[in-house]
Amino acid sequence: MSHDHHDERPELTPAQIEAALNPPPGRTGGDLVVETLRGLGATTVFGLPGQHALALFDALRRSSLQYVGLRVENNAGFAADAYGRITGEVAPLFLSTGPGALTSLAALQEAAAASAPVLAVSSQIPVHGLGGGRHGHLHELRDQQASFRDVVKSVHTVRAASQIPSAIAAAWESALTAPHGPVWVEIPQDVLEAETGLPVVLAPDATPRELHARPELIAVAAHLLANAERPAIVAGGGVVRSDASGKLRALAEKLKAPVVTTYGGKGAFPWGHPLSLQSWVEDRHVTDFLEDADVLLVVGSGLGELSSNYYTFAPRGRVVQIEADAGKLEANLPALGIHADARDALADLIDAVAPREDPAAADRVAGVLGRVRDRIAGQGRELEQDLLAAIRTALPDASPSFWDMTILGYWAWAAFDARRPNTMHSAQGAGGLGYAFPAALGAAVADPTRPVLAVSGDGGAMYSVAELATARQYDLPVTWLIVDDGGYGILREYLTGAFGETTGTELARPDFAALAASFGVPAVRTSPETLAADLAEAFGRPGPSVVVLPALLKMFEPTHL
Repeated sequence: MSHDHHDERPELTPAQIEAALNPPPGRTGGDLVVETLRGLGATTVFGLPGQHALALFDALRRSSLQYVGLRVENNAGFAADAYGRITGEVAPLFLSTGPGALTSLAALQEAAAASAPVLAVSSQIPVHGLGGGRHGHLHELRDQQASFRDVVKSVHTVRAASQIPSAIAAAWESALTAPHGPVWVEIPQDVLEAETGLPVVLAPDATPRELHARPELIAVAAHLLANAERPAIVAGGGVVRSDASGKLRALAEKLKAPVVTTYGGKGAFPWGHPLSLQSWVEDRHVTDFLEDADVLLVVGSGLGELSSNYYTFAPRGRVVQIEADAGKLEANLPALGIHADARDALADLIDAVAPREDPAAADRVAGVLGRVRDRIAGQGRELEQDLLAAIRTALPDASPSFWDMTILGYWAWAAFDARRPNTMHSAQGAGGLGYAFPAALGAAVADPTRPVLAVSGDGGAMYSVAELATARQYDLPVTWLIVDDGGYGILREYLTGAFGETTGTELARPDFAALAASFGVPAVRTSPETLAADLAEAFGRPGPSVVVLPALLKMFEPTHL
């Protein structure tokens, strides 16, 4: 019989037994939720109250958990997503029933795509109304969990108070088992509100399952890599999520293998390293280089649309793919698929591979980067590159940045030097608008000691303006850069490219600086020439700031065609 960590049961002390036999009065199902989260190690809850979820919030009042309330559920989800990415810990998200829960779906989709551990606890109509009928309850859905099942990693339903601790613990374990992801727990209103005589919840065991690589596959991968003539590595978001950037660097240096990071893997490998091909995954020169590798190690990436240069990437050598999401193994390319957590598998490979010598590797990398630079230089896109340089100058190296689906964000994916792992984040996983500012607020909650940058266009900013109130209420050190080009800039370019004209992309918008000021948030209109100084001043000031940059930016020309 096998034994694992789940089999070790702590002995209760006499005082703990006495406490279990005499639980304090006045507790409800909501308290069981909060006590379980506390026992699991949660410190912060994001969310937005609603009629059926009142007992959850009443229990919060009695607990030591910090509550951060946002103004829209989707934004609360984005904040929780960023908190999970920055800390690597589970971010609880409290939601109401029906419209409140459904409004979070786009944020949970992003958390799923980016492997962010968010634990959503949603209320539900009372138990007697469940079962697909139409009882006329406010917020009622025929099958609420069906709306979440396609989005989150796992769904956990509660129908009685005694089920609460186990459901929360199972969800917690699921959220933190590689690949990390959002999970959803549904608890009816009457179960949350009913008084309970159950003992106070002690710390439950929700240790995530470890995902080890099969040793025979590591042996084959190590043999292929050590004997390769032109090995190369593609590092994805899984390297960042599993905190494996140090292991990645050690393996790359042992193999003398050039490394490209995907957009989700930004910061996983040092930008200026002699083996760094940076993150120009949409550049044909880089794609050609990767296609020429005789052994390509893909770690923590499913090689999706962007990472495969719009599915044009056709490697000629052997591909080894390490991926924690079993469904992504060989989903886009045939490979030696290794189902494993990136950190764990990279450690195994470092031990197993023989070192390689390749004195020409750094020269080949420099040659590719030179061709990329020349290509971009021929497109007359100095303004966009100057803006990124100004941001990089002003932003402290350890400060996280959050980028919306906006033209400057697309530039940053390819051209911005994220100087530390896990400091650059965007919504490129699912691609929804409005991510940057509420996510930056979540990151500031996770670590209020360093300034945080959010970058949006004016279109995406309108999704998030309500959260200026949140930034002010909690005095969060987030500087929000809004690039105002009078519309949906990327869609303007896409529509023009596809159809020769645009529809629905031109937008009336507020005076963002005046709007921010009305929330009590300091704001300044800037220019490309003054951007670095204005950002530096904002970063140096406590609390939130808004910097508005009127500018019409252009994308770099794609090279996948």
